[in-house]
Amino acid sequence: MQFFSRSRKISEMLRVSMRLPPLVKSAPNARFSSTISRWEGGVSMVQGASRGIGLEFVRQLLEKNNRGHVVATCRNPGGATGLIDLKGKFEDRLNILPLDVTDESTIEAAAISIKEKYSSLNLLINTSGVLSIPKTLHPETTLSKLEKSALMLTYEINAVGPVLVVKHMWPLLKAGGGSGTDREFAVVANLSARVGSIGDNSLGGWHSYRSSKTALNQLTKTISVELARKKDPILCILLHPGTVDTDLSKPFQKSVPPGKLFTAEFSVQKLLSIINNAKGSDNGKFYAWDGAEIPW
Repeated sequence: MQFFSRSRKISEMLRVSMRLPPLVKSAPNARFSSTISRWEGGVSMVQGASRGIGLEFVRQLLEKNNRGHVVATCRNPGGATGLIDLKGKFEDRLNILPLDVTDESTIEAAAISIKEKYSSLNLLINTSGVLSIPKTLHPETTLSKLEKSALMLTYEINAVGPVLVVKHMWPLLKAGGGSGTDREFAVVANLSARVGSIGDNSLGGWHSYRSSKTALNQLTKTISVELARKKDPILCILLHPGTVDTDLSKPFQKSVPPGKLFTAEFSVQKLLSIINNAKGSDNGKFYAWDGAEIPW
């Protein structure tokens, strides 16, 4: 109880000190003038950045915006060889921080670190997710294989964790660059999956994974409604990357139709295009990699 009390208190202090004025189309507030000049290309955060889609987001954000700064977070930065390689190429523009979505104190610590260094964020991308873990977690093909532990673990990583990241980064999000565009709003992009759509579910199975992504969709939608009501210049969207050739999909790639297994480079390129072209009317919507809206 003491931790959560302290967490709420720090979060509230950040929210009060960093709250943006309720104007979407106004010029940047004067209190951010020094930050804007220093971080001219914007500041993006990628959560779950050690490999796969997350790592590719970091790479493309750095390569496509030669002034942009990226905060990459993962559970074990010391073992994230891909991020370490990128740090060697973009030393001044890449900041790697530890963050474990199952440990809220690490999310809180990352938010404090980002506030101290950058003061604000323009783009937040949540990419962490789990589908299977050898000897621990397997997608259920039938109701009889459903286990409480699998449901709880998948929900914690795929839904609860990303939303807690949004909660702690919310006070830092402001309009501006992020991925190289001069947007009138900050963007929160949560990586979901088409199988999280209730309306699109005709196959069944994968109970834990499906329901955790459905929960992420509902939570993100609810946040988008709240922020719009508060007139915060923050847009929240959900993105389906397609079936991407990563460790997450590798055990299940045999059933993927020809031409439907994407590289991380292709998928992230498509997703960044959606982010960069997002409009205020897209707030709270769920999009596939090709820009098509997915039913709830």
